[in-house]
Amino acid sequence: MLGRNIAHFRREAKLTQEELAEKTEYSVDFISLVERGINAPTVARLQDIADVIGVEVWQLFYPDTTTGKWPEGGKKSHPKNRAGKR
Repeated sequence: MLGRNIAHFRREAKLTQEELAEKTEYSVDFISLVERGINAPTVARLQDIADVIGVEVWQLFYPDTTTGKWPEGGKKSHPKNRAGKR
């Protein structure tokens, strides 16, 4: 899900993998591996990617932009809004 969402938001930002790699100073191979779910980026690298594509890091996880499904089968709000509701 993470990789598909990065690819989705990258395309929405009208960036190629090459452009994202250049702006984040990561290799095209790294971006490709992350988008395919083969490589897991660190939180710092996720932040760099999110900054370039114009989203918050949490948006890279919820929802799965390719299927529209939310984890656990139900729509969830932003994690900050769920504090204390467990």
